[in-house]
Amino acid sequence: MDPDWNDSQPIYRQLRDRVVAMILDGVLREGDPLPSVRTVAADYLVNPLTVLKSYQQLVDERLVEKRRGLGMYINDGARALLLRGERQRFLTEQWPGIHATIQRLGLTPEDLRVAADPGASQTSAPEER
Repeated sequence: MDPDWNDSQPIYRQLRDRVVAMILDGVLREGDPLPSVRTVAADYLVNPLTVLKSYQQLVDERLVEKRRGLGMYINDGARALLLRGERQRFLTEQWPGIHATIQRLGLTPEDLRVAADPGASQTSAPEER
């Protein structure tokens, strides 16, 4: 996890989002333990209660489970649950703005394909229209 914090949202929420990203990216897999609260607090110089609040949010979302005396573990099905939620959030919150920008700039599906995979085409940038 990246130790840099931004001021746009609380640190506990940023911690939660980083764990979510690690699950979606496959860094943390179902059944894997989360780093201990104390370890995360020491590594990132944050209050253990902040880490605990972040982890509790993950428990509340049914992404992780507490195992008494053992720690917290990623639940089975957590990645699929996250994908559904994150996809829906992207489509409702981010996509409308992205789509508007694409329309405003007159980008074509081919422009986007080339930008996503520059090695797939000889053209390195979208043409000026």
